[in-house]
Amino acid sequence: MEQNFAIAAQWVLLALIATVFSIRLGISVALMEIAVGVIGGNAMNLEITPWVTFLAGLGAVVLTFLAGAEIDPDSLKENMTQSLVIGFLSFLLPFLGGMGFAYYVFGGDTHASKIAGIALSTTSVAVVYAVMVESGLSSSRLGQAILAACFITDLGTVVALGLLFTGFSMKVLWFTVILIVTVFFVTPIATKVFEWYGGRVSEPEIKFIFLILLALAYLAVISGSEAVLPAYIIGMAMARFFKYYKETLHKMRAIIFAAFTPFYFIKAGALVAPSALHTMFGSIFLFLMVKMAAKFIGVLPATKLFQYDHKTGIYTTLLMSTGLTFGRISALYGLANNYIDSNQYSVLVATVILSAVIPTMIAQKWFFPAPLDAVFLIDQPSDKVERSAENGN
Repeated sequence: MEQNFAIAAQWVLLALIATVFSIRLGISVALMEIAVGVIGGNAMNLEITPWVTFLAGLGAVVLTFLAGAEIDPDSLKENMTQSLVIGFLSFLLPFLGGMGFAYYVFGGDTHASKIAGIALSTTSVAVVYAVMVESGLSSSRLGQAILAACFITDLGTVVALGLLFTGFSMKVLWFTVILIVTVFFVTPIATKVFEWYGGRVSEPEIKFIFLILLALAYLAVISGSEAVLPAYIIGMAMARFFKYYKETLHKMRAIIFAAFTPFYFIKAGALVAPSALHTMFGSIFLFLMVKMAAKFIGVLPATKLFQYDHKTGIYTTLLMSTGLTFGRISALYGLANNYIDSNQYSVLVATVILSAVIPTMIAQKWFFPAPLDAVFLIDQPSDKVERSAENGN
């Protein structure tokens, strides 16, 4: 038991250091946690135990739920077309580009090339949501359109992996039926739970939400799907309900940012091996360039179509270029089923993790929407946006 406390103390120490540096440097805490994770994983021999993996997974699930729950349904309906178009192109172009690059340039076989294409097509709802919350854009129409587009992209990744490799079993069918039923009944049940038991110190309403998310995550995993996917769908299904319970969302956000997401982001950094970055730097760099180039070819023209100004279009494209959870899952699936070897896996994982950091830093540093440009996009007090812009976030 004492060993677990020692390991937990290491992780929390790194999380605290990342938070302090994030505040001092004006860099997103998610990016700083990935950075300290690289140091901790390689210089401190940071141990990734099963309970650390679980906490990291729970962090990703709840963070994804919050991303869905904080999308305003009316704004989503208004921006649905652009989110669908941007999200679909954000998946399709990198998928085709990554697959073709792996096949024709690196000489990968058909299966390995498909895995590469899927891994590079992803974006990261968790990273984008964390950045949006910190920069004050999560409740803006721009932020919500980007988050919805991220979901469309990752949904394309899941569908592609299912169609090309895993197939669709009866378990998937049953899980889909249960998820649809849950979508219809979760809000009426939550309404009763919140009316009867809300506002107490023991926070039964938050425990009820966690129960729903964990149960669906379990069903998703045993059916061959991903735990974060139902979390986002349930979050979107309850978005209108949570317009009246913002305080509960803020409590959940505080819990998850303080206790769970540090494990998720630090673990992502800890998986980066500097030796692999050194020996395979050329391959990693090329795959990262292919991913970002394909995102720019697909997403940036779409933002022009929907009349984004140039800076906001680039900002949106860079955030759509991020990747983390689904990219790593796709690469791990390829390795576990011998579609790719360990070197190919290392290249893809390093590319995916770097894509969580580099595009986001560029976007926040040089392309954050200016207050004057954001006025017509932002539905929140502009002083918060101005502070974020002044801080470089």
